[in-house]
Amino acid sequence: MSTQPEQILENNLVAQLQKLGYKNIVINDENDLLANLKSQLEVHNKVSLSAQDFKQILNFINKGNIFERAKILRDRVPYVNDNGEHKTIELINQIHWCQNQFQVTQQVTMEGNYKNRYDVTILINGLPLVQIELKRRGLELKEAFNQTNRYERHSYWAGHGLFQFIQIFVISNGVNTKYYANSPVKARSFKQTFYWSDVNNKLITQLVDFTNVFLEPCHISKMITKYIVIHESDKILMVLRPYQFYAVEAIVERVETTRKFGYIWHTTGSGKTLTSFKTAQILTNYPKVHKVVFVVDRKDLDYQTTKEFNAFSKGSIDGTNNTNTLVKQMTGDNKLIVTTIQKLNTAISKKRYLAQMETQSDKRIVFIFDECHRSQFGKTHDDIKNFFTKCQMFGFTGTPIFEENAGTNEFGKRTTKMLFEKKLHQYVITDAIRDENVLKFSVEYISTFKKKDNILDIEVEAIDEAEVMNAPIRLNNIVDYIIANHNRKTHNKEFTSILAVSSIDPKTGFSPVVEYYKLFQQKKEQGLHNLKVATIFSYQANEDDKDAVGNFIDEEFAFESDQLMNIAAEPQAAYNTQHSRDYLEEFIGNYNKEFGTNFTTKDSKSFYNYYNDVAKRVKHKQIDILLVVNMFLTGFDSKTLNTLYVDKNLKYHGLIQAYSRTNRILNELKSQGNIVCFRNLKGATDKAISLFSNINAKDEIIMQPYEEYVAKFNQAFDELLKIAPTVDSVNDLIDEEQELEFIRAFRELMRLRNVLVTFTEFTFDDLSMEEQGFEDYKSKYLDLYDKAKSTHQKEKVSILGDIDFELELIHRDEINVAYILKLLAKLKDSTEEEQEKQKKAILDLMTGDARMRSKRELIERFIQENLSSIKDSEDIPEEFENYWSKERIVAIEKLSEEENLDAEMLQEVIGNYMFTEKKPLRDDIIGMMKKKPSLKERKTISERITEKIIDFVDTFISGISRS
Repeated sequence: MSTQPEQILENNLVAQLQKLGYKNIVINDENDLLANLKSQLEVHNKVSLSAQDFKQILNFINKGNIFERAKILRDRVPYVNDNGEHKTIELINQIHWCQNQFQVTQQVTMEGNYKNRYDVTILINGLPLVQIELKRRGLELKEAFNQTNRYERHSYWAGHGLFQFIQIFVISNGVNTKYYANSPVKARSFKQTFYWSDVNNKLITQLVDFTNVFLEPCHISKMITKYIVIHESDKILMVLRPYQFYAVEAIVERVETTRKFGYIWHTTGSGKTLTSFKTAQILTNYPKVHKVVFVVDRKDLDYQTTKEFNAFSKGSIDGTNNTNTLVKQMTGDNKLIVTTIQKLNTAISKKRYLAQMETQSDKRIVFIFDECHRSQFGKTHDDIKNFFTKCQMFGFTGTPIFEENAGTNEFGKRTTKMLFEKKLHQYVITDAIRDENVLKFSVEYISTFKKKDNILDIEVEAIDEAEVMNAPIRLNNIVDYIIANHNRKTHNKEFTSILAVSSIDPKTGFSPVVEYYKLFQQKKEQGLHNLKVATIFSYQANEDDKDAVGNFIDEEFAFESDQLMNIAAEPQAAYNTQHSRDYLEEFIGNYNKEFGTNFTTKDSKSFYNYYNDVAKRVKHKQIDILLVVNMFLTGFDSKTLNTLYVDKNLKYHGLIQAYSRTNRILNELKSQGNIVCFRNLKGATDKAISLFSNINAKDEIIMQPYEEYVAKFNQAFDELLKIAPTVDSVNDLIDEEQELEFIRAFRELMRLRNVLVTFTEFTFDDLSMEEQGFEDYKSKYLDLYDKAKSTHQKEKVSILGDIDFELELIHRDEINVAYILKLLAKLKDSTEEEQEKQKKAILDLMTGDARMRSKRELIERFIQENLSSIKDSEDIPEEFENYWSKERIVAIEKLSEEENLDAEMLQEVIGNYMFTEKKPLRDDIIGMMKKKPSLKERKTISERITEKIIDFVDTFISGISRS
């Protein structure tokens, strides 16, 4: 037997779970599930429940969505027994997690929109809390992921909705096994599925090994009760990854058994905030700990971290806006505090606070330092340690300080190990890339001038060399390069970027950030680009470029007083400072005009709000290029940022931190973080990689050269030709198995092309496949997507139903109706011989774009029926608008008639959908139906009508703007 059938895989898993201590039970349907739940709750709570008792319990827990039921699971359920006594029962024991009832069953059948049978279900106290979906060996793991999504849409909610209590999904094909937290389907992403590993980060992928470790009853119960986070802001569940789990366990164990310090080395972008939150949350419940203080080193991180902590536990943390607030929190009932290191230092060093703070000096306080590589190497660290005599300190860092990258101050060279003693857990960048928790970097070095014998790109020290690096022609060439290549790097502005430049030259007063901004603005006024460029920088006197000289220490000294932390404080009387502030005020004024805001440098609060607004707009892709000196190169997380342009010298931790702004996981389209260096940072990059992983791991961190991806593409094209030698031969594929082979082969081509197009030198001439051939095969690929979607809606058994076509990889040019109208005008004015050719090109263009396919038939009809009768090509937009409006009215009337809907109410529902971008509620759909369906039919019918409304908007509304 070449592959292991799913049934054998399933039976072996159930047998293994029995050996681990699960009781195997037969549950066929919901009636069996309910009967078992009643008996298990009785056993777990040591009570006897009457039918009426159980009915009350079911009514109480049968409400809300996945998120709300997760909270119900963790609370006690009230009921009134037959004697009129108020009682409660527990659904799961969260304190003694091993003391629960563990069962396993398989092939439970539930019927919602459709009848589904689930593979293997783990029941804890009778509730289905872990669902395992299996695919036979050789099939993609993503197919099992998509299947769980389909079950969520079709049947998990059915009956009493007990399957909405699922906390963790496990998906496996025997060889690869991953887990993820349950959340609404729209919030799920395959990118948020994780492998388990051992404490040394060695992956555990085989189902047998994974089951022994992860699904062991005590461990899975511990994961559910301790290591799932309920994210209040996004209304989702989050489960810790293995390295996060081991880090928290290590800190908790150190607090429980010692008074020693420790630090966690988890690479940038691996989810440090979630780890630190869970650590803090668990320690606040530890009775011997008086307080947990989470310490950050900059005001912007104070805001960001407080916001994120409150998202995990709404209202649990009040940000400390000033030192008075911090002192009140330290002496009050607050168990968990988020503050900044400079405010903490002020609280223990200023006389006016000492009387109150000294009441806390002998208390057992746990300090958790965020990004401890930036804030812990001056006097403040010793002051905190000496003041709080019974404290414990734990540091989190993505880039520790070693001997090699340690600067020197009055305390000498100080490393992370010297200050925090023991490394408790390590997860470096190579681990994160291997586990697909962060992306690789694609680093390009762009020559910006012809080198003279005495000029190098790096180590610019002499004034004549600085003049070359800051030469107007060089800066102009860099701006021209960015304008020419930005769309390529960001996939037509699907992502955003940062341009990092050198700080003000203290000798000459030359400010690269100012000159770059002015160049972008001038070229925008000249119509050379339409990029939205913003900037933010400090204008304090003599701002030094710390990373250029490898000196991380000075930041700590800048935090010695609240006044220095105020970035927008009155500048010192220096020409350079005044000059840069005037420019920054002007640039913020441009920002205000662009976005309708009202920020200024005239007071610290407004400037602080400007910082936060910039951060928000970068994350929401409203800023294309953010121009910075040092800000935003550390501590700023944005999944939508994929490119860093660099015209400054970076070293060691500063380099890795800056590069890591780009490599957050988002979707299939974001395949790597792009680093474009306008200086020769190759040596510095190699040294940084060597320090924070090892030089032999370079290939795991840096993308391969362009030529390697060309070769891979050509090889993948050869594989495609074996399946479909010609475009037309795709039509001759005899069954879905062959269609599946074609889908996978072409999808691999799309993935490789997605990487290739980000290289500056990319051209289809380098590939063995012509560009038109790629587009033709893409059309066939989209045809199969339409077929799979249609089959899925009819709920026929189809192996294509759970395939992820990864449509985000489809080339995303600005193809919309406005663009098509321009082509129609050219078509109208062309000769007869050219018309047929151009018409085919227009239709092929729409066929190849996933968003325009729904409009293809209507536009083709417009060409056939209307174009020839239009006398002047300038009249085409107006004629098209009239045609489009008539067809829209016809479509509304048809939809109203087919589904027996009130036409006016239908238009209102469509309008609300367009405005909110949220699907209509079921009650809204039922409300506009002239004849109300039965309760059993309502869900199916409302979903069908909702799909028709979405199709209507996709066809007639989306992408038709002609502005």
